[in-house]
Amino acid sequence: MSWQEICDLAGGISLLLGSTIALVGAIGLARLPDIFGRMHAATKPQTLGLLLILVGLALNVRTWASVATLFIVVGAQALTAPVTAHMLGRASYRTGASEDDLLHHDELGEDYRRMTEQQATGDEA
Repeated sequence: MSWQEICDLAGGISLLLGSTIALVGAIGLARLPDIFGRMHAATKPQTLGLLLILVGLALNVRTWASVATLFIVVGAQALTAPVTAHMLGRASYRTGASEDDLLHHDELGEDYRRMTEQQATGDEA
């Protein structure tokens, strides 16, 4: 087998694996019960799936202009997905949109309740 056939085979496997992981993430996004589970399904498998799909495309296309464009897409996804998930989780926790009975361990809960009580009463300490 030539190196081009090996790249085509590796690219095809990467495309199939990436699309499968993205599909599992999409199913998890629809099926998980709370905002934190959905947030996990929306970021981790989707990012890995997209990364594998873009690697597969790079292996199949093999032009410098296309590979450079794919690197820009990977960078944008790697920077925006974690920030979006963090902001979504923070906003849902603060607004009470999360289901507290599904949280196994809430490290922020006591400190956050104390802070909101101090703000409500006007205490500075």
